Amino acid sequence: MSTLKISPLAPVSLPSLPIIKGVKLAAVDAGLRYKDRPDTLIALFEKGAVAAGALTRSKTRSAAIDWCRAALDSGLPARGLIVNAGNSNAFTGKAGIASVEALVGALAGALKCEPKAIYQSSTGVIGEPLRHDKMIAVLPEALRTASPDNWQQAARAIGTTDTFLKLATTTVKTSSGAITINGFAKGSGMIAPDMATMLGYIFTDASISKKDLQAATTMAVDASFNAITVDSDTSTSDTILVFATGQDTPFEGADLSAFALGLEAVCRDLAIQIVKDGEGAEKLITIRVFGAESQAAARRIGLSIANSPLVKTAIAGEDANWGRVVAAVGKSGEAADRDKLSISFGGIEVARNGEVVPGYDETPVALHLKTRAVQIDVGVGVGTAEATVYTCDLTERYLAINAGYRS
Repeated sequence: MSTLKISPLAPVSLPSLPIIKGVKLAAVDAGLRYKDRPDTLIALFEKGAVAAGALTRSKTRSAAIDWCRAALDSGLPARGLIVNAGNSNAFTGKAGIASVEALVGALAGALKCEPKAIYQSSTGVIGEPLRHDKMIAVLPEALRTASPDNWQQAARAIGTTDTFLKLATTTVKTSSGAITINGFAKGSGMIAPDMATMLGYIFTDASISKKDLQAATTMAVDASFNAITVDSDTSTSDTILVFATGQDTPFEGADLSAFALGLEAVCRDLAIQIVKDGEGAEKLITIRVFGAESQAAARRIGLSIANSPLVKTAIAGEDANWGRVVAAVGKSGEAADRDKLSISFGGIEVARNGEVVPGYDETPVALHLKTRAVQIDVGVGVGTAEATVYTCDLTERYLAINAGYRS
C-alpha cells in the first residue's frame, strides 16, 4: 500500500472474510520497490481447483498476461498463484518472458505440479526488468507461512498507489448448502474498461466445472470491472482470476444462476471500491444511460460521459455545468435523439426534450454535487436499453500523484 492520503471514499471498516476451504495465502517482502511492506503474494490451492479469468486486451500486454491466457487454455487444475507489486514486468522483452517462466517454474517445482497449473501477475512500473530472483528467494518463507485466513495481508501485498485495501465477500445459498465467495483487488489509476491497472483475485469453495466458472466470470466482469473508469487508460497487466476449489457440493441449474449472481455482486463491490480509490478522487459518480439502442450503446455513451475531463472537473469543482454532459453524449458516436435528450442530477431533472426544463433552479443540483456520491441519469430517446457505469471526479491530486509516480 502507498503512503498517499487515504481516499475520503474509503470504507469505514474492512469486511471479515471467512476461510475458503482449499485456499492458503501468504504475503512476503521481496524488496522489489517498497519499504517495510509485503510486495509478493502467494496463493496455494488443493488438488482439483479450477480457474477462470478475464485478461487485458492491450496490444502491449505483459508476459504474465500471455502466460495466464495459456494456463487458462491448458485445462489443467490450478495449484498456485504468484503476484508481485512495484514492477509490471511489461515491455521487458525476452527478459520478461524469462522472469515469468522462472517464477512459475519455481512454484511448480515446490508444489510438484505442471508449470501451467501456476498463474502469475505483476503490477507497477512499466519497462523495468523484474528481479524475479528476489521473489524466488522468499518463496520458502511464503510456503512456510501460508495461511487460510491471511486475506488482508494478501490484499496489501498487491497494492501500488492504492490508499486502502479492497476486499469483498458473500455467501450464496444453494439447495445443497452455502457457498462462500471471497475476493480482493488493487487499482487506483490507469483504470478503464477492458479492465484497468488492476488485479483482482476471487476464491470460492464451489464445486463447478471450468466451463461454467468461465461463463459466470465473463458475465460478472462485464457488469463490473468493464463498467468502471477513472482516467480512460487501460493497462498492460489487467487481470481478474477466479479460483474454485471444489470443496463444496456440486451444483447446477438454479444454483448455478445463484452462484453467478453472487460472483457478480463480489466483482461489482470490488470494482466500485477501485473507483472510490481513484487517484485523487473526492466523489463517486454513477452514470445511468437509458433509452439507448442497445446495452452496448448505452455503456459507450455512459463511458463517453465518464471519461470526459470537462464533466469530471466540473463535478470536482461542484459546478452544475450540465452542458458538458450534452457534449459528451454527442461525441460518443452512438445514436441519440437530440430533441428527446433528458438529464438529471441526483434525481433532479435539468433538461427534458432537448432543452432546459422550464423554471430550472440550479440550487438543488449544486447541493447534490457537494455530496460524495453523485448520480447522473441521461435518457437518449432512441430505444429501451440501459447501462450503468461508475467513475470519479478529476482533481488536482490526480496530477500530483501521477507526476511523481516513479519518484
